[in-house]
Amino acid sequence: MKVLVLFGGNSTEHEVSIKSAKSILENIDYKKFNVTSVGITKKNEWFIFEDKVKLLNKNWLKSKVTKINNIVEFVKDFDVVFPIIHGNGGEDGKLQGFLDLFDINYIGSNTLASSVGMDKEFAKIIFNHLNIPQVPYICVNKNYNINDIEEALKYPMIIKPANGGSSIGINKAKNKKELIKSIKVALKYDNKIIIEEFIKARELECAVLEDKELIISDIGEINSCNEFYDFDAKYKKNSETKIANLDSKVSDKIKEYAKKTFIGINARGLSRIDFFYDEVNDKIYLNEINTLPGFTTISMYPKLITNDKLSYTDLITTLIKNCK
Repeated sequence: MKVLVLFGGNSTEHEVSIKSAKSILENIDYKKFNVTSVGITKKNEWFIFEDKVKLLNKNWLKSKVTKINNIVEFVKDFDVVFPIIHGNGGEDGKLQGFLDLFDINYIGSNTLASSVGMDKEFAKIIFNHLNIPQVPYICVNKNYNINDIEEALKYPMIIKPANGGSSIGINKAKNKKELIKSIKVALKYDNKIIIEEFIKARELECAVLEDKELIISDIGEINSCNEFYDFDAKYKKNSETKIANLDSKVSDKIKEYAKKTFIGINARGLSRIDFFYDEVNDKIYLNEINTLPGFTTISMYPKLITNDKLSYTDLITTLIKNCK
């Protein structure tokens, strides 16, 4: 079976995608699959990466590469595409739509589910329809009214781009001055902003794998080394991730919500679903769904799934064989 691993892309998560691809290329079963890796530059140029996996890094273009001119004909030659491209252009339905247009099999959610999962505003609308609890929030654009925000929400607040991932562009505001500054930062990454009330809660994550049936992982927990789980805490510092010590009723409810979320947006293949748990008030809140979660060596998704007695290599094999 011929498998194409796509990485890079022109989003702010370009480097994270490279790390995910490196982990996949180091663990994929080369006895079962004929693997080709292609890197997409920030200018949307496609290159076949031909050097050894260990050389794959942010300077991959300095390695031996071959530029692809006819992208459509090239991609149609593969049985399965593994599009490990995070963020805009890779996780938001655009790439999935391209692959759908030419009837090319790929791992992960389809065009609509990917775009809904990426856009936090539309995802929240669906979560509300599914009656899954969420923290109070408001969505604004560059024409926002600061008074409307302060009337709707209490300080402190979390400000983040509506379309984005890897905690890029996210900040916490404790007053009006910080709120205005944080919105300005978030608007650099998207023209639509989600603002939520900050709650003191445990940050929990649940992995979903679609095999013959849905596999719902144990609940993972993040002990952030920063005040909240921002980009630095996620990739530059040593935040702790572990299996959460939870009451079975809480764990079961989170798994129930995770399954409901996955099915509710018509996700496919895999997802990581994030939650907040307010222990003081015994309340669970859905944060977001990631239809194409990180696959780096420190990423929670493979950690949670492989914790359930499935090896990293077997996980990749399962995703490839089940894709449609």
